[in-house]
Amino acid sequence: MSLRQAQGKLGKVGMYTCGMTVYDYAHIGHGRKYVMDDLLRRMLSYQGYEVTHVQNVTDVGHLVSDADEGEDKMEKGARKSGKTVWEVAAMYTRDFYESMDLLNILRPTIVCKATEHIEEQIKLIKRLSDKGFAYETEEAVYFDVSKFPRYESLFGQRLEEKQTAVREGVQTGELKKNSLDFALWFKATGRFAKHVMVWDSPWGKGFPGWHIECSAMGMKYLGESFDIHTGGLEHQGVHHPNEIAQAEAVTGKPLAKYWVHSGFLTVEGQKMAKSVGNVYRVQDVIAKGFSPMALRYLYLTAQYRGPLNFTWSGLAAAQTADEKLATFVRDSRSSKRVELSKEKMKKLDGFRDRFWEAVNDDLGFPQGLAVMWEMIKSNIPDYDKADLLLDWDEVLGLKLAQTEAVVIPSEVTDLAAKREQMRKLGKFVEADQLRLEVEKFGFKIKDTPMGTKIYK
Repeated sequence: MSLRQAQGKLGKVGMYTCGMTVYDYAHIGHGRKYVMDDLLRRMLSYQGYEVTHVQNVTDVGHLVSDADEGEDKMEKGARKSGKTVWEVAAMYTRDFYESMDLLNILRPTIVCKATEHIEEQIKLIKRLSDKGFAYETEEAVYFDVSKFPRYESLFGQRLEEKQTAVREGVQTGELKKNSLDFALWFKATGRFAKHVMVWDSPWGKGFPGWHIECSAMGMKYLGESFDIHTGGLEHQGVHHPNEIAQAEAVTGKPLAKYWVHSGFLTVEGQKMAKSVGNVYRVQDVIAKGFSPMALRYLYLTAQYRGPLNFTWSGLAAAQTADEKLATFVRDSRSSKRVELSKEKMKKLDGFRDRFWEAVNDDLGFPQGLAVMWEMIKSNIPDYDKADLLLDWDEVLGLKLAQTEAVVIPSEVTDLAAKREQMRKLGKFVEADQLRLEVEKFGFKIKDTPMGTKIYK
């Protein structure tokens, strides 16, 4: 049975993806993670699953360090921008989804903000407290990791490996029973006495910790145990183990059956940092003349769990590849369709099977792209190759079906016609000069067996 034939015959999938902490702009490193989430969702939908995709917006409670150190990132962003925390949250949430739209990432089925789910988080903390997994101090309510024996085994790390050194001059919880205990609720006292975002709770005014929000909202919308939870590799060490511990302590069930972690993106071999000046947004990529689809294509060239090094030359190569695909689809779809021989039909089916086998094997999109280019170079008629490309693009998300015919100015067509005359007369130097004139208009001329073609 083909993947297409299976559509509509499979079950439902609950998928939770860790969203942005909206205190700053989204960058291309975020873009890589969310494109990977999008590819996974598209794969499942294509194969016939009904996917409920839940994504949080962290707009309170995420401190500068994952280990309860420092100030709330939202308040840091507000102080830096001169806006209120609520204005900052609204501005960067809007920027995040606009950036993801540019990358053709499907909007989640449900977007849930931490600040709009305080009641759910308080209820979950109360359940933890009632079961003896939480304790209260003067500054916060903490989860006691010693009461959850499986904590050490989460993601294969020993407790001593997870110890987080306290940096000099950074405030942190001094009243924890264990250094790895994590905050479920911060009280609006002491270092957080002036915290702007506060709510009433059984432990006094305060605000939730970062980890509790994902468990509370994931369980609210997907149930106590759901299918897939995604995040970045940076979540493996602290955030996701904490999510698992607090959720499973209450329910006794696995929070998620599958955990998917996307790898890091570096820029020219360096970690992205504002001090280095290499933190780029999708809008920066566009400003330099590149298509967002070129960036999406670049993400496809690396295995999602491994590292990806962003370079401008690499992006240029990705743009060339993406433009070739778009041009091929547009030109091929306008060609005449011919009946395939049994041999070529079998060959086409072979490419189809190999592509899906590749991408179904741990999201092997680099291998899938290799099959795709091999198929394009084959002797199968172009119309059928384009048809198959459009089918695959339902998952690749490169918007190949949306390529519009390029409007070629009359000046360009006139120059191309004169060039063709020069070539027929054997005046190749003059013909080459006319080719350069065409390129000044942003077009290229390609001589093919079917005649001269003009490309944007």
